Amino acid sequence: MSPRTLGFPVFDADNHLYETTDAFTKFLPPEYAGLIQYVEINGRTKIAVGGLISNYIPNPTFEVVAAPGAQEEYFKSGNPEGKSRREIMGKPMRSLPGFSAPEPRLKLMDELGIDRALMWPTLASLLEERLRGDPPATHAVVHALNQWMHEHWTFNYENRIFPTPVIHLGIVEQAIEELEWVLEHGAKIILIRPAPVPGFMGPRSMALPEFDPFWKLVVEAGIPVGMHASDSGYQRYINEWEGVTRGEMTPFKGGSGFMAIVGHQGRPIMDTMASLIGHGLCTRFPELRFAPVENGSNWVRPLIRDMEHAYSSAPHSFEEDPVEVFKRNIYVHPFHEEDPVGLIELLGADRVLFGSDYPHPEGMADPLSFVDELHSLPTDDVAKIMGGNLNRLMGFDTAA
Repeated sequence: MSPRTLGFPVFDADNHLYETTDAFTKFLPPEYAGLIQYVEINGRTKIAVGGLISNYIPNPTFEVVAAPGAQEEYFKSGNPEGKSRREIMGKPMRSLPGFSAPEPRLKLMDELGIDRALMWPTLASLLEERLRGDPPATHAVVHALNQWMHEHWTFNYENRIFPTPVIHLGIVEQAIEELEWVLEHGAKIILIRPAPVPGFMGPRSMALPEFDPFWKLVVEAGIPVGMHASDSGYQRYINEWEGVTRGEMTPFKGGSGFMAIVGHQGRPIMDTMASLIGHGLCTRFPELRFAPVENGSNWVRPLIRDMEHAYSSAPHSFEEDPVEVFKRNIYVHPFHEEDPVGLIELLGADRVLFGSDYPHPEGMADPLSFVDELHSLPTDDVAKIMGGNLNRLMGFDTAA
């Protein structure tokens, strides 16, 4: 592939690495041996967490994967022909070396025309929900994953690839210890699941004052907080409507018409953003910067409408206008198939980030083709969205 020349730095907010099978276990303390296992079921390898087999990701070894961008046309044009999920996904491929290691990934980025990229883990998105009843074990596995990520990728590879260590907030003191560890090891961004935080006394919002010592350290470090789409635990509520007594989130299996309707609403990230603002965290720490990634942007307009209504009808519930807080503290990554120009008109060009989801099948085979969705914008705005905003958010100047 011969990349086009855009004339400005490209910083992709949504690239992914595929974890190796020792990512969760290589550094896991002996007392947690067996907590994460790979097992053979009917000739296929599955991951088991806490003794329960997960189908959240059908192929957790990532030896064979769907091709990058396999679902791109499906998300852009829908499914008028009524193709099956297998037909939409197309022919699988052997995973490339650049999907799981940094040096070949740099070569792949050069081929794609990407100067810098945030590198989110893939399988890690299942961890916290499946360990929600055991906060100490969750902290242990998350730290083991971060150790593996640092050893295998570093947190800043050649000043171009920035893997995103995970922070679990279940036990605040341990969350602070983990944040200090990843900062000491060069982290430039952190990943926090957009969901209520499980704890010994049950779940609660990360925006409550209990967590302020953690957020104070985040502000002092000047580090942005990524909130990548994950298993946020909302399957429990969907199961109630479906009449299912048990069952995990399986995003690649499809489901009922009900699932197709409510799954498009972006409820987890919408609720998370509403909590960050409505519980006052972003007012107590106005310097915090959050980047919801791979959550799309269809949720933004309904949330802003709801915040406008809430501020109009109950202004005493807020110390400042929640819409202005959103525009100050939140950076949004729209999907390519949505209306990024409309989002820019709503939020301003300074608060929108380009991301391709490469090499996932629901992303873009040619990441730079995102720029085609921005053809009506001034060049300066396009440059901000395709890389300038993220460079500034990460503390770099605009030169890649």
